[in-house]
Amino acid sequence: MIEGPRLEQHAAVAQSRGKRRFSIIWIVPLVALAIGGWLAFKAISEKGPVVTITFASADGLEAGKTKIKFKDVEIGQVENVNLTDDATKVVVTAKMVKGSEPYLTDQTKFWVVRPRISGGSVSGLGTVFSGAYIGIDGSKQGKATRSFTGLETPPLVTVGQPGRHFVLQAETLGSLDIGSPVYYRQIQVGQVVGFHLNQDGKSVEIKIFVEAPHHIRVMENTRFWNASGIDLTLNAQGLRVDTQSMISILSGGIAFETPKESAPGDEAAENSSFYLYADHNAILEKKYTIRNYYALLFDESVRGLSVGAPVELYGIKLGEVVDLKLEFDLDRKKFFVPVIVALEPERVSAAQKEEALEIAEHHPGVFLKDLVERQGLRAQLQSGNLLTGQLMVNLVFVTDAPKASLTKWKDFIVVPTIPGSFQRLQESLNKIVSNLEKIQFDQIGGQLQQTLKEVQTAVAEIGGLTQTLNRETAPKIQATLAELQKTMVEVQRGLGQDSPLNYTATKTLDELALTLRTIKEFVDTLDRQPQALIFGKETKTDE
Repeated sequence: MIEGPRLEQHAAVAQSRGKRRFSIIWIVPLVALAIGGWLAFKAISEKGPVVTITFASADGLEAGKTKIKFKDVEIGQVENVNLTDDATKVVVTAKMVKGSEPYLTDQTKFWVVRPRISGGSVSGLGTVFSGAYIGIDGSKQGKATRSFTGLETPPLVTVGQPGRHFVLQAETLGSLDIGSPVYYRQIQVGQVVGFHLNQDGKSVEIKIFVEAPHHIRVMENTRFWNASGIDLTLNAQGLRVDTQSMISILSGGIAFETPKESAPGDEAAENSSFYLYADHNAILEKKYTIRNYYALLFDESVRGLSVGAPVELYGIKLGEVVDLKLEFDLDRKKFFVPVIVALEPERVSAAQKEEALEIAEHHPGVFLKDLVERQGLRAQLQSGNLLTGQLMVNLVFVTDAPKASLTKWKDFIVVPTIPGSFQRLQESLNKIVSNLEKIQFDQIGGQLQQTLKEVQTAVAEIGGLTQTLNRETAPKIQATLAELQKTMVEVQRGLGQDSPLNYTATKTLDELALTLRTIKEFVDTLDRQPQALIFGKETKTDE
């Protein structure tokens, strides 16, 4: 009877122990586990992408400190900075914020923001105190990527900035640089954003950006020119100074305009290509399609003549020099200088314009042959600028020129040449001086004196003959002879070797010879140094 209640008691104790296994104590770790899982999920879900950026150096970059900013808003941070395997560059590993994935494409640009002076502007001064940071110019265009190559210089134009890019082809870069201004009517409307050599290495490709709304002023026939420095023009109206701004003088610049004589045309599209002219005068020159090449063979000095020198007729440009060099003729054993010129017949207006162009294009020698053989057309060198000593080719008509005709030299038609003005003057002076040097003034005086002595002897003989004449005629003849003898004595005194007239004539001829020698030296000096007429003759000093 007693065991039954005990068994029930033991069963109740066992049952109560089974219920204690689900105590509230077990809820705490479960809640902690849930919170940890939620935090881990949140950290993973809010984690941004990790990118790698390659730079030339890690100047100013620190792991865990350097920020990545877009418009001064932090969107990432540098985590690690390591060298590449070949130790030539550095690789920066950075963590970006979530939501930046659409902007991480192959069109996205990264660069290090530091204090810079470029194109007359200063940027990045705030980093002097806060330290360098990495700038980003994100783009949704292109393919998604996580590896980038950083720029060494910041881009001047960011994605989405209104305006248009244009490409300029130039022979040389000159003083232009990234950031150099672009002007329209002396107002800055853009800037140079990049440049590089073309694949053939013969020209430079310059990329510019023109800001809105000024980009609509760039038409298909707009012309660009290098506006760097100061453009000085000296003409009949005086000295003209042309420049865009002080910045363009110091750091270079580009200007553009649409020629007034041509229709504006359509707006230029994005990345349209244009030629960059050397200066403003170059864009005003008309372009011609027909160019005929001729050879001019000179056997005189061509110092001061260079490629690009004008070829003129009556002061109007007809073409330019395209090549010149020194050659030796084995047959004649003589040096000569063949100058190749390009003439543009479209520069000449004619009543029958179509016929003239037809002849100039298909039969360039027909018309020129008549000018050379019948009208005496010749080519000669002439001073083009006394300040610089530059020469030009001048076409002249010489009526009394020796007969000449068109010949061939290699594949070129040869236009006859004549000596230049300085050379002809020099040759004339040489002949005069040479002829004067041949005159023997001392012998002239001696010959005059001998002739006078012979005349006196003849007069004495005639005097002896008068004694045989009758008394009536003798006094008259004798008086006449006496007068003649007196006259001859006076002539002898005036023309003798020691006479004043002979002395004066000899001195005058000597001074004339000296003057001609001085003129010859002056002409030689102008031939070597044309600028000496203004600045004076250059003197050499011993070092």
